[in-house]
Amino acid sequence: MTITFCGHSKLIEQNTIRAHLTRELRTLLEQGNHKFYLSGYGDFDLLAAKVLYELKQEYPETESILILPYLDRKVDVSLYDSTIYPPLENVPKRYAISRRNKWMVEQADMVIACVDHDWGGASKTLEMAQKKKLPIINPADREG
Repeated sequence: MTITFCGHSKLIEQNTIRAHLTRELRTLLEQGNHKFYLSGYGDFDLLAAKVLYELKQEYPETESILILPYLDRKVDVSLYDSTIYPPLENVPKRYAISRRNKWMVEQADMVIACVDHDWGGASKTLEMAQKKKLPIINPADREG
């Protein structure tokens, strides 16, 4: 199963979301889900990459893959096992991120989303996942 992430660039309740995200990811890993696509942009994506990196100590079969929207930018790949550049070479740069997000949803079997308002790229990505009728986990919605 391929699991992808989408979330807002700024997180307010990082510690609370981290705790919920860690629990959700541990459950998924225990169920045998080990392939994760991350975008590497924003607070939520960075938090997800860090949590997966930490969980990899317990679940070494975990595969954390950074999905690149551009080839001509230097990025820190230290939290990821590998990178993928989807077929975006003919996409204008201003659309690369949204097309990358669409590609990620198309490849996904599940989405972990941290979306609490209905505007911006994360919201649009979540909407694509909902239209595809993918299972969605939102750690921001969890109590305690």
